[in-house]
Amino acid sequence: MSLLQPLTTTSTAHVFSFWLFCLGVLLPLLGQAQALSPVGMWEDNSGEARVEVSVRDGELTGRLVWMRHAIDPKTGQPHLDGRNPNPTLRTRPLQNLVVLYKMRYNPDSGRWEDGEIYDPHSGHYYSCYLRMESRDRLEVKGFIGFSLLGRSHYWHRLKPGNAL
Repeated sequence: MSLLQPLTTTSTAHVFSFWLFCLGVLLPLLGQAQALSPVGMWEDNSGEARVEVSVRDGELTGRLVWMRHAIDPKTGQPHLDGRNPNPTLRTRPLQNLVVLYKMRYNPDSGRWEDGEIYDPHSGHYYSCYLRMESRDRLEVKGFIGFSLLGRSHYWHRLKPGNAL
């Protein structure tokens, strides 16, 4: 069959069948990609902290809801945000502190971007993006300026019964 010949009814049916097949294969994959959501409870790669990711005003936020060492052994009180650059915030407890801010989904990159992450250990804020590697594995990348100049951490999703 030459490319210059007009399509016959049989060849039109084959073309239609081919596209229908492709659509049948691709639609479930597209649905699966959109179903991957970081909303839920996550544990960091060290097992020292758990963050609850939720949607607030169309943006993802993350709240530090559990820490292995939530109580300061010296004082018997909850650990405070003592390294915060703002002196007025240094007396707030780390427990329930919002640590992920303003994450918006970018369908072109398949990531939640343009947000910030707060590191209570250093008291620094970093630019951040989140990328789902699988349903239960989340890449959390904090960086300064360019994402190439950053560090990735990998969190794993906790099952609802094992969240806290």
